Amino acid sequence: MRNANIIHQKIFTRENLVRQVLVWKFLGKRIVFTNGVFDLLHNGHIYSLSQAAQEGDILIVGINADSSVKRLNKGPERPINDQQSRAILMASLIMVDAVVIFEEDTPYELILSLMPDVLVKGGDYRVEQVVGHREIIENGGQVIINPIVEGFSTTSMVKKVKGE
Repeated sequence: MRNANIIHQKIFTRENLVRQVLVWKFLGKRIVFTNGVFDLLHNGHIYSLSQAAQEGDILIVGINADSSVKRLNKGPERPINDQQSRAILMASLIMVDAVVIFEEDTPYELILSLMPDVLVKGGDYRVEQVVGHREIIENGGQVIINPIVEGFSTTSMVKKVKGE
Protein backbone atom coordinates (compact mmCIF):
# COMPACT_ATOMS: atom_id res chain seq x y z
CA MET A 1 0.00 0.00 0.00
CA ARG A 2 2.91 2.33 0.72
CA ASN A 3 4.11 2.27 -2.93
CA ALA A 4 0.62 3.08 -4.21
CA ASN A 5 0.58 6.21 -2.05
CA ILE A 6 3.98 7.30 -3.37
CA ILE A 7 2.78 6.85 -6.95
CA HIS A 8 -0.45 8.78 -6.39
CA GLN A 9 1.47 11.60 -4.69
CA LYS A 10 3.30 12.17 -7.97
CA ILE A 11 0.04 12.89 -9.82
CA PHE A 12 -0.86 16.57 -9.52
CA THR A 13 -3.67 18.86 -10.54
CA ARG A 14 -2.44 21.81 -12.57
CA GLU A 15 -2.99 24.21 -9.66
CA ASN A 16 -1.12 22.03 -7.16
CA LEU A 17 1.72 21.46 -9.59
CA VAL A 18 2.16 25.20 -10.18
CA ARG A 19 2.57 25.65 -6.41
CA GLN A 20 4.96 22.68 -6.17
CA VAL A 21 7.09 24.00 -9.02
CA LEU A 22 7.47 27.31 -7.17
CA VAL A 23 8.79 25.36 -4.16
CA TRP A 24 11.21 23.36 -6.33
CA LYS A 25 12.45 26.54 -8.03
CA PHE A 26 12.91 28.23 -4.64
CA LEU A 27 15.06 25.24 -3.65
CA GLY A 28 17.18 25.77 -6.77
CA LYS A 29 15.93 22.71 -8.66
CA ARG A 30 16.22 22.62 -12.45
CA ILE A 31 12.75 21.78 -13.83
CA VAL A 32 12.34 19.67 -16.99
CA PHE A 33 9.02 19.24 -18.79
CA THR A 34 7.96 16.79 -21.48
CA ASN A 35 4.59 15.63 -22.67
CA GLY A 36 2.77 13.02 -24.69
CA VAL A 37 -0.05 10.50 -24.83
CA PHE A 38 2.01 7.57 -23.45
CA ASP A 39 -0.77 5.14 -24.31
CA LEU A 40 1.24 1.93 -24.51
CA LEU A 41 4.56 2.40 -22.78
CA HIS A 42 7.49 1.13 -24.85
CA ASN A 43 11.27 1.26 -25.12
CA GLY A 44 11.21 4.54 -27.05
CA HIS A 45 9.25 6.23 -24.26
CA ILE A 46 11.62 4.93 -21.58
CA TYR A 47 14.65 6.14 -23.54
CA SER A 48 13.16 9.59 -24.12
CA LEU A 49 12.05 9.97 -20.49
CA SER A 50 15.44 8.81 -19.21
CA GLN A 51 17.21 11.31 -21.46
CA ALA A 52 14.84 14.09 -20.37
CA ALA A 53 15.41 13.31 -16.68
CA GLN A 54 19.16 13.80 -17.17
CA GLU A 55 18.57 17.42 -18.19
CA GLY A 56 17.62 18.57 -14.71
CA ASP A 57 16.61 17.74 -11.15
CA ILE A 58 12.83 17.37 -11.54
CA LEU A 59 11.06 15.71 -14.49
CA ILE A 60 7.44 16.69 -15.04
CA VAL A 61 5.38 14.74 -17.56
CA GLY A 62 2.24 16.23 -19.08
CA ILE A 63 -0.24 13.63 -20.30
CA ASN A 64 -2.95 14.32 -22.88
CA ALA A 65 -6.41 13.80 -21.40
CA ASP A 66 -8.59 11.21 -23.13
CA SER A 67 -10.59 13.97 -24.87
CA SER A 68 -7.36 15.52 -26.14
CA VAL A 69 -6.15 12.17 -27.52
CA LYS A 70 -9.43 11.76 -29.42
CA ARG A 71 -8.91 15.18 -31.04
CA LEU A 72 -5.37 14.19 -32.10
CA ASN A 73 -6.92 11.64 -34.50
CA LYS A 74 -4.63 8.79 -33.50
CA GLY A 75 -7.35 6.31 -34.41
CA PRO A 76 -10.81 5.32 -33.17
CA GLU A 77 -9.41 2.87 -30.61
CA ARG A 78 -7.15 5.44 -28.96
CA PRO A 79 -6.49 5.97 -26.21
CA ILE A 80 -6.31 2.32 -25.29
CA ASN A 81 -5.63 3.14 -21.64
CA ASP A 82 -7.63 5.90 -19.97
CA GLN A 83 -5.92 9.03 -18.68
CA GLN A 84 -5.85 7.91 -15.05
CA SER A 85 -4.23 4.57 -15.98
CA ARG A 86 -1.66 6.36 -18.14
CA ALA A 87 -0.92 8.82 -15.32
CA ILE A 88 -0.42 5.99 -12.82
CA LEU A 89 1.93 4.14 -15.18
CA MET A 90 3.95 7.31 -15.76
CA ALA A 91 4.06 8.15 -12.03
CA SER A 92 5.37 4.65 -11.29
CA LEU A 93 8.55 5.32 -13.29
CA ILE A 94 11.54 6.14 -11.13
CA MET A 95 12.77 8.96 -13.38
CA VAL A 96 9.43 10.81 -13.28
CA ASP A 97 8.86 13.23 -10.39
CA ALA A 98 5.46 14.66 -11.30
CA VAL A 99 2.60 13.90 -13.68
CA VAL A 100 -0.20 16.22 -14.74
CA ILE A 101 -3.07 15.63 -17.17
CA PHE A 102 -3.99 18.44 -19.57
CA GLU A 103 -7.28 18.78 -21.45
CA GLU A 104 -6.16 21.13 -24.22
CA ASP A 105 -4.90 19.96 -27.63
CA THR A 106 -1.40 21.14 -26.72
CA PRO A 107 0.34 21.76 -23.39
CA TYR A 108 0.97 25.42 -24.26
CA GLU A 109 -0.98 26.92 -21.35
CA LEU A 110 0.46 24.33 -18.96
CA ILE A 111 4.00 25.12 -20.09
CA LEU A 112 3.39 28.85 -19.57
CA SER A 113 2.02 28.26 -16.08
CA LEU A 114 4.98 26.05 -15.07
CA MET A 115 7.73 27.84 -17.03
CA PRO A 116 10.21 24.95 -16.81
CA ASP A 117 13.94 25.46 -17.28
CA VAL A 118 14.07 22.78 -19.97
CA LEU A 119 11.43 21.70 -22.45
CA VAL A 120 12.05 18.26 -23.98
CA LYS A 121 10.23 16.74 -26.92
CA GLY A 122 10.92 13.34 -28.40
CA GLY A 123 10.70 12.80 -32.10
CA ASP A 124 11.65 14.37 -35.36
CA TYR A 125 10.59 17.89 -34.45
CA ARG A 126 12.62 21.03 -34.93
CA VAL A 127 12.91 23.38 -31.95
CA GLU A 128 10.71 25.95 -33.74
CA GLN A 129 7.89 23.37 -33.93
CA VAL A 130 7.79 22.68 -30.19
CA VAL A 131 4.85 24.32 -28.43
CA GLY A 132 6.11 26.94 -25.97
CA HIS A 133 9.67 27.01 -27.34
CA ARG A 134 9.74 30.80 -27.76
CA GLU A 135 8.61 31.56 -24.21
CA ILE A 136 11.01 29.04 -22.65
CA ILE A 137 13.99 30.38 -24.61
CA GLU A 138 13.04 34.02 -23.90
CA ASN A 139 13.04 33.17 -20.18
CA GLY A 140 16.56 31.74 -20.34
CA GLY A 141 15.54 28.10 -20.70
CA GLN A 142 16.33 25.60 -23.38
CA VAL A 143 14.48 23.26 -25.71
CA ILE A 144 15.88 19.80 -26.41
CA ILE A 145 14.75 17.30 -29.04
CA ASN A 146 15.40 13.66 -28.15
CA PRO A 147 15.82 11.38 -31.17
CA ILE A 148 13.27 8.68 -31.91
CA VAL A 149 14.29 5.13 -31.04
CA GLU A 150 13.64 3.33 -34.31
CA GLY A 151 11.31 0.35 -34.26
CA PHE A 152 9.14 1.52 -31.37
CA SER A 153 5.80 3.27 -31.70
CA THR A 154 2.41 2.87 -30.14
CA THR A 155 0.79 2.87 -33.58
CA SER A 156 2.93 -0.07 -34.71
CA MET A 157 2.20 -1.91 -31.45
CA VAL A 158 -1.55 -1.47 -32.00
CA LYS A 159 -1.24 -2.78 -35.57
CA LYS A 160 0.74 -5.79 -34.38
CA VAL A 161 -1.85 -6.68 -31.72
CA LYS A 162 -4.62 -6.34 -34.32
CA GLY A 163 -2.68 -8.64 -36.67
CA GLU A 164 -2.25 -5.99 -39.36
